[in-house]
Amino acid sequence: MLRPIGLALRQVTSSSCHNLHVRRRTCSGTFVNPFRSFRCYNTIPNLSNLHPNLRACSSPRSFSSSSKANQCRYFNTAASASTAAVEQLNYDRSNAIADTIDAYSAIELALDSVVKIFTVSSSPNYFLPWQNKSQRESMGSGFVISGKRIVTNAHVVADHTFVLVRKHGSPTKYRAEVKAVGHECDLAILVVESEEFWEGMKFLELGDIPFMQEAVAVVGYPQGGDNISVTKGVVSRVEPTQYVHGATQLLAIQIDAAINPGNSGGPAIMGDKVAGVAFQNLSGAENIGYIIPVPVIKHFVDGVEASGSYSGFCSLGLSCQPTENIQLREYFNMRPELTGVLVSKINPLSDAYRVLKKDDIVLAFDGVPIANDGTVPFRNRERITFDHLVSMKKPNETAVIKVLRNGEELELTVTLRPLKPLVPIHQFDKVPSYFVFAGLVFIPLSQPYLHEHGEDWYNTSPRRLCERALRELPQKPGEELVILSQVLMDDINVGYERLADLQVKKVNGVDVDNLKHLCQLVQECKEEKVRLDLDDERVIVLNYERARTATSHILKRHRIPSAMSIDLLTPDTTAQ
Repeated sequence: MLRPIGLALRQVTSSSCHNLHVRRRTCSGTFVNPFRSFRCYNTIPNLSNLHPNLRACSSPRSFSSSSKANQCRYFNTAASASTAAVEQLNYDRSNAIADTIDAYSAIELALDSVVKIFTVSSSPNYFLPWQNKSQRESMGSGFVISGKRIVTNAHVVADHTFVLVRKHGSPTKYRAEVKAVGHECDLAILVVESEEFWEGMKFLELGDIPFMQEAVAVVGYPQGGDNISVTKGVVSRVEPTQYVHGATQLLAIQIDAAINPGNSGGPAIMGDKVAGVAFQNLSGAENIGYIIPVPVIKHFVDGVEASGSYSGFCSLGLSCQPTENIQLREYFNMRPELTGVLVSKINPLSDAYRVLKKDDIVLAFDGVPIANDGTVPFRNRERITFDHLVSMKKPNETAVIKVLRNGEELELTVTLRPLKPLVPIHQFDKVPSYFVFAGLVFIPLSQPYLHEHGEDWYNTSPRRLCERALRELPQKPGEELVILSQVLMDDINVGYERLADLQVKKVNGVDVDNLKHLCQLVQECKEEKVRLDLDDERVIVLNYERARTATSHILKRHRIPSAMSIDLLTPDTTAQ
């Protein structure tokens, strides 16, 4: 299971690694030790292990002409083996020295660039949306870039109430503000107003995507100590990966360096530039860590520079099926030289909904041919899913999509932009929306609400709501699935207490678009009774005036500060 690794002292919530009581364990990653590289070169290797002939010629025998020839061959072979061994030793020693120098360079580069981040956060209670959970402290890492900005992970500062940073070698912590945060790409930018903090700091430059087996040094402040730490590893693979924090699929780099809680937000350095940002590891596996590559970092930073806030990652809004089966390709009139993927579903809010059709075959994206398995060429003999090409587009950019429709090849232009799901995947740094009427608590369905059912939320949360959260698409802008989450018992709602976790479909016969719309329909009710139609053909009927009167008593009894969240408040509702 993938997990973010920045929160060294956080409680366990869903799949994230927020461990308040962390056991100390031996780090199995490669630690940079300047003396370790030379430890194995104090003795000369046993040449008998380098050539099998040594064992055959070790017994005494008479020196005939043939034996002399064999002896000569033996000495020549042994000499060659000895020379090869020495050359290999020199080569290994040179590499060891180079690795040590690289490690020292990474350390020197990081000392004035990498900072430790201290975060106080408090996440919402989605079962009681008018309350927050108890605050907790966590630590992470970050590094400075040009413009006096600090780059770190979004999960390091998620739901923050207070953030401090400390540079290496300084006892002073400085107040930091979160300038921008992108939870999809798990990145954030912090700023520090104090000029004293920036004295002596060096800005790191962003490099490029490293090739496989290239060495990187991960720098940060992991658990187990207070000082800066450096671990080394090599690049194992580069491909789109699930980002645990934002639940999105973006390009990531897998490395074998030890990445532990507290490393999150620290740079992975290759040479004198940043190759990525450490952000998660694979639990239950040895030395499998992930870093966010430079293209994703640049997309985030450039978007913030252009608009002043996080702009998001674009999506086509398509659900596609591979066309690897030859009978499937024949059915859709795909000639042998054509490759592509089958469009099975289109998000109605995407521009592709206007241009593409179900059962289209997407052949190419911006001139890049798409294989039958949905991949496109990447660097040297590597392949990645074509979603990466889409995600690297800036909002409102266009792309040319080549499709096969009814046996005819077409080139269509689609405008790309970030798309919001019907049920939000995350709601960090936001106050949950709610509306209380006659003890009935209404909220918009979100995955964080389902996560409140525990780590095994997929099996323990209401099945119908879970399926809708994962599969249904919005049909119009601003649409939400509004549910009755619970009933706060009172005389006015006796008999309705079991009607929980059901979607509210109508109010007095009017379809509900979102929570704000439901609040408006209830507040503006002109009839004697208000009727709510729910899932499973359930119905709630209340006397409107009695329900309004009961609401104030229920709020006071349960110490709820307001009948609705601040985002639903209007001048009229505030007066009421």
